[in-house]
Amino acid sequence: MTNQTDLRTYGQTDFPASQGYTFPAEWAPHTATWLSWPHKEASWPGKLERIYAHYCAFIKEVAKGELVRINVGSQQLKDSAITHLLKAGVDMNRIEFYDFPTNDAWCRDHGPAFLINKETKSKVVVDWGYNAWGGKYPPFDLDDVIPTRIAEHFNLPVYHPGIVMEGGSVEFNGKGTLLTTTACLLNENRNPHLNQQQIEEYLHNYYGVEQVLWLGEGIIGDDTDGHIDDITRFVNEDTVVTVVEENKNDENYQLLQENLQALKTMRLLNGKQLNVIELPMPTPVIHEDQLLPASYANFYISNAAVVVPTYRCATDDKALDILQQCFTDRKVVGIDSTDIIWGLGSFHCLSQQEPEV
Repeated sequence: MTNQTDLRTYGQTDFPASQGYTFPAEWAPHTATWLSWPHKEASWPGKLERIYAHYCAFIKEVAKGELVRINVGSQQLKDSAITHLLKAGVDMNRIEFYDFPTNDAWCRDHGPAFLINKETKSKVVVDWGYNAWGGKYPPFDLDDVIPTRIAEHFNLPVYHPGIVMEGGSVEFNGKGTLLTTTACLLNENRNPHLNQQQIEEYLHNYYGVEQVLWLGEGIIGDDTDGHIDDITRFVNEDTVVTVVEENKNDENYQLLQENLQALKTMRLLNGKQLNVIELPMPTPVIHEDQLLPASYANFYISNAAVVVPTYRCATDDKALDILQQCFTDRKVVGIDSTDIIWGLGSFHCLSQQEPEV
């Protein structure tokens, strides 16, 4: 038994924030990266086998700087994973498998939110409710319990806010500011009983942030109802990159312009204006007449590298150059995500960092 039950009996004044816990920025040192091995054919109809080479290339880069901890639900799945990883030349000394079955692969959204307290050198897990982006893709019962299962394995305290929240819907600068979208967090398919102010209170209490900045819509084709990790990302404590569409006839043009203008008016806790760097959108990626949510903003910041999805188009190199200028302390690596994006997400959606205490 963990102390999960005990924590829940302390009363409403006991939140991670009140105990000194915060959610670090993604560029802070990691102990590990968590993944859930892809196995759901319906997420990549007709393409599941084709994603593994690119997925394993991602793991290979991340494993150069940290452990990679992978949820697998069966020995058969583990054996298959090992075969693919070995074929890709992944350092298997950096790979750990955990027998936690999942419904799907999107660990950013169903994985644990790890918070740390730098003073006490301790770590806790927040287990938000998970309903597969408003009940779109049942069943999701296995995914919903992943954070608690991981916490129990490592004997970490667990907080249960009791509302739906996904890791891809929130972005952190590590200095008290959280960035999100109204399109997702105020969607009636998540927490219809809560208004914006009430949701902000949960974000303050359970992520340990002091400020919530709101953008509007996400990109077209995003089935998460507008996750922030497809549009705008912090690259340091006072700078964001945000995607913009150059083609004025594109469906994304106007909504991304509105987000850009909103970002330019935002101020941080210290009163400083947010630095805003524009990142191009790729050439539209269309499969079976469906516009896919391809975005360079869905990069993952690991200890060793920043892994960026690319889409076999002319803007790939431009996006990689912009991001390399943002991350002078890490190598920026582009990995083809043209097949992976058929699942409607990429490397950031698939991963969740475990910060180092």
